[in-house]
Amino acid sequence: MSEQWQFGKQKVKGLHKESEDCILVGVVTKNDTLEQIEEYLDELEFLAETAGAKTVKRYIQKLPHPDVRTFVGKGKLEEIAQFIQENENISLVIFDDDLTGKQTNFLERELKVKIVDRSTLILDIFAGRAQTAQAKTQVELAQMQYLLPKLRGLWTHLERQKGGIGMRGPGEQEIETDRRIVRDKISQLKSKLEKIDQQALTQRKNRGDLVRVALVGYTNVGKSTLMNILSKSDVFAENKLFATLDTTVRKVVIDNVPFLLSDTVGFIRKLPHHLVESFKSTLDEVRESDILIHVIDFSHPHFQDQINTVNKTLVDLDVADKPTLLVFNKIDLYREKNFDDFLDNTTKNEILEEISQNMKNTYHHDNIFISAIDGENMDELKSKIFEMVQSAYSERVYTPKY
Repeated sequence: MSEQWQFGKQKVKGLHKESEDCILVGVVTKNDTLEQIEEYLDELEFLAETAGAKTVKRYIQKLPHPDVRTFVGKGKLEEIAQFIQENENISLVIFDDDLTGKQTNFLERELKVKIVDRSTLILDIFAGRAQTAQAKTQVELAQMQYLLPKLRGLWTHLERQKGGIGMRGPGEQEIETDRRIVRDKISQLKSKLEKIDQQALTQRKNRGDLVRVALVGYTNVGKSTLMNILSKSDVFAENKLFATLDTTVRKVVIDNVPFLLSDTVGFIRKLPHHLVESFKSTLDEVRESDILIHVIDFSHPHFQDQINTVNKTLVDLDVADKPTLLVFNKIDLYREKNFDDFLDNTTKNEILEEISQNMKNTYHHDNIFISAIDGENMDELKSKIFEMVQSAYSERVYTPKY
């Protein structure tokens, strides 16, 4: 049974309690290609699935720039509205770019369903995944900062929030329509986060002189699976985006040489700016690390775009110059997708060696191909990490305390 609530003078469809059927909308501007937008919508569909929504249909429109009031053109909006009318189970439309408060308000009035943009969806996933006080505070701060400039166009929108995708965290309560109150809340959250960060800093200082190795990479590339193998622990790993939010640190020993290994939140394209800002303290593990293990889903058709997204984030964090090993994961899936059955093993290995050299020339880091699931080349990976850790210890002017 769906709920009903008042939106102005019109009745609007309610939200499903457990799952929601949704429509995805993207715009191809002069700076984009249709192929790029299709890929972005593939990722948006995965994000929607992670949040608990099932994608029923996609709409893509070519425009010089998004319409300031409707985002899409008038004709496309009518087409979407018609489809929603014919499919009453649809309760949600997700746009692949950020919307203004006025756009959101207008679209909800016209389509009579809930409107969510990409940033709101990502923030919602983070709100649902946050477990620790630090992560919850960071997410709430990001949500408030994202909400503040949109308040003017969202007064009515805020009056009827009742939960569901895009509405978790502070959105579950009626948010006071007063900029001062929201700013005060932001100030309180920042203060609370500073105290939590100070405690985390003290914990990091108490870890002693061990070399620190951080797993970084795009979301859903297998970092947590690799963490479990290397540390022989049981870190949560799932085939969903942002399965890991809170940084996990484990002590690992390879050939009697110990070091600290951390698993960090995955990066993604179009990650909301406020989310990056509020999660910078979580990313301190990356900043304070001695070595970066950049894990890549080699089977993904656009893995190089993902590498570039991660590298850009590392530059923003001012850590791009750290010793880095590129770990091309899911080599088993890559072979399955790209190698013909008639190729012999020698030829396959020669192809991979050539790719490896090309990747080294392009990104200027050593690399290795593995399958974390199958355990392929894990001994070689451990050997490479061992060499990098030993080198990090030897560069220090003091003897590490094992």
